[in-house]
Formats: sequence, C-alpha cells, structure tokens
Amino acid sequence: MNSHPLQPSVLVLEDGRVFRGRSWGAPGNTFGEAVFATGMTGYQETLTDPSYAGQIVIQTAPHIGNTGVNEQDAESRKIWVNGFVVRDPARRASNWRSERSLDDELAAQDIVGLQGVDTRALTRHLRDKGAMRAGIFAGDDAARPVSELVQLVKDQPTMEGQSLAESVSIDEAYVVEPADHGWDGPVKHDLAAVDLGIKGMTPQRFAERGVRVHVLPATTTFEDITNRNVDGVFFSNGPGDPATADHQVALLRAVLDAKIPFFGICFGNQLLGRALGFGTYKLPFGHRGINQPVMDLTTGKVEITSQNHGFAVDAPVGETVTAPESRFGRTEVSHVGLNDNVVEGIRCLDLPAFSVQYHPEAAAGPHDAAYLFDRFIDVMDRAAQGTATQEAGQR
Repeated sequence: MNSHPLQPSVLVLEDGRVFRGRSWGAPGNTFGEAVFATGMTGYQETLTDPSYAGQIVIQTAPHIGNTGVNEQDAESRKIWVNGFVVRDPARRASNWRSERSLDDELAAQDIVGLQGVDTRALTRHLRDKGAMRAGIFAGDDAARPVSELVQLVKDQPTMEGQSLAESVSIDEAYVVEPADHGWDGPVKHDLAAVDLGIKGMTPQRFAERGVRVHVLPATTTFEDITNRNVDGVFFSNGPGDPATADHQVALLRAVLDAKIPFFGICFGNQLLGRALGFGTYKLPFGHRGINQPVMDLTTGKVEITSQNHGFAVDAPVGETVTAPESRFGRTEVSHVGLNDNVVEGIRCLDLPAFSVQYHPEAAAGPHDAAYLFDRFIDVMDRAAQGTATQEAGQR
C-alpha cells in the first residue's frame, strides 16, 4: 500500500450532512455528484467506467479492495470517478490475478479517496434525499467550518446540464477485430460504435460473435459512418445529461432516416428516446450496481442487470405509440425496471432499432442480458438479406 500518512478527511454534502473518515488513495480535495453503487464486486470495472465521470462513488459493500487491481479488468484507459468512498479498504490484496493494490492504484492516478465512513448511513441518506453535489476535504481543509465547505460544494455545477461524453471519448478511431477475441470464422458484419464513454468489454462482446467494430469518437459525423460501409450503428454508455447531446441526437436521426440497424445501451438508450422525440429526466438517485432487476416485456423474462445511470427516458409503458417524431413510426417500451417501473428499453416497430438502459456486456455483472448482442446481430443479418422485420427488437 502507498506510504502517505492517513489524514482526517470529510465528505460534505450540499444539504449540510457531514461524514468523517480518513484519507485513502490520493489525499486532497475533490468535488462531484455523490452516488452509490450496490455491487459487492467489480469495483475496478466501476472505477474505470467512463459513465462515472464527474461523480464521487460510494460503495455500499463494506469491504473494497480485497482482490487488488490488474490490467485485464480495466474497462477503459484510466479511472474516471472524481472521488471514491468506502467503509473498510482491504489492508492487502489477496487474489492470484492481482498486480497491485487498489490503494496504490488510486494514489497513482491521483484519485481522492475516503475510508472509514458509515457507508450504510450515507447510502440511506442518498436514497432518501437523492444524489447531490458533494466534496471530499482532507487535512487542514477538513477542519474548516462546515458552512464554508458546504458553500464550496454548492458552488459546483449540478449534473443536470453537463455535457461530458466528448470529454471521455476517444480522439482517434480504432478497430476491434473478431480474430483478436477468439473468433475463427469469416467476419459477419462491420459495426460503427460511437464512443460516448464506451466500456472495453462492449466491442469485445461483438467481436467474440464475429462482428468487426469500428469505434468512433463522440464527434463523429454521419458521413464518417457511411464511409466505412458498416452494417449497423451502436451508441455506447456515457456520462452527463442526455439533454445536452444535440449533436449525437441529430446523428442518430440521420441513422434512423437511413434505416441503418441501430442498437444503443445506457446513454445510447436515452439518445434513442430523444431521437424519437421523447423527453428525458433525472432520477432521484439513479440505478448503479450489478443487481438491478429488469423485465423484458417482449419475452416476459426477468433479468438481473448491471446498471449505471442517473437519467431516464420519459416514454409511456405498456402501450404502442407513434413516436413524437412521427416519421419514425411506431415504438414501444421493451424493458422496465422492476424496482420503480423506469423505462429500461425501447424498440421501434417500423425501423430496425432498439436500445436498453443497462449494460449487457456484464463487466462486472451477471450475464442475463448477453442475448441482446445476438439479437442485434440477427437484426443486421435480416437487414443485410433485405428482410429486416418491422419489429427490430423481437427475435
């Protein structure tokens, strides 16, 4: 573990609630939206998920860091969280795959952490009051009057209105080849994946199934996509407020107008909703973790899913409607969250397009939703054969 001295540290919420502990990882001060993640494992995937950019993540599981970190489990090029709060960090990593401790990794990437906090009480508070702005303060700053620290927190921007996808996206396109991920047959399809904060496992899941994935920056254009002669378009997960993503919504509308098969997850689901003319809204505390129950209304099957989102699509559940952007035809909610009936998926009935709000790549998380990659490949198969059905999300 790193050798910096542990300092008194404090988490201050914008409503004035204070949680005291000790520094962990990199000492210092940081700000972000305080959110909680309910996974009992997968902390490395959480930390390296770009969807957590701008947030201070509280782990509800009490023991974090037990298995250390390694190069294989990182979901992107760096840790994206603004801060990390746990109750009991592991004193040493104990796993045959571990390459270094989580504490050292946080310090090396200058991620401010806080340990020794009653994360159960903190989670219950956020469940009651909702996700909110927060700050972690260490050393002398932790001893400043709480009123001063609260004002510093309130001076920070809220998550609503923040455009973050471009800040976490790649600068240059790259290609993920099926042959590099165990596929030994001919390439089935070429897919354009717009990186809005993509996790590394997502293009791998496509590649494992014989799809060559062209990962493109968030600023990519429709011409960039069509010049690659792809068979489908994918929009990834990502951080920030979907109401700010006007460029990506316009791009997606061009994809839908061209009747190119489309699949989106998480942020991509919200953008499909917007492209169809539905609104989006901020959830009180969001859904984050690897144990979120969802029902696939097309099959009646209940899935346990991995999720990380604070916004949702405002669309009617339980009925088929003409999209507010009527040129896109009929649409319906395909998946709902069983905890709160939030929209968890959309499918178009007159276009080859569908999306889900959760993470079927399951890194970390259950594999219940892996069928969605196969479902989209079926859609691209039918489109390539000129027989794409009107119900794109139905196998």
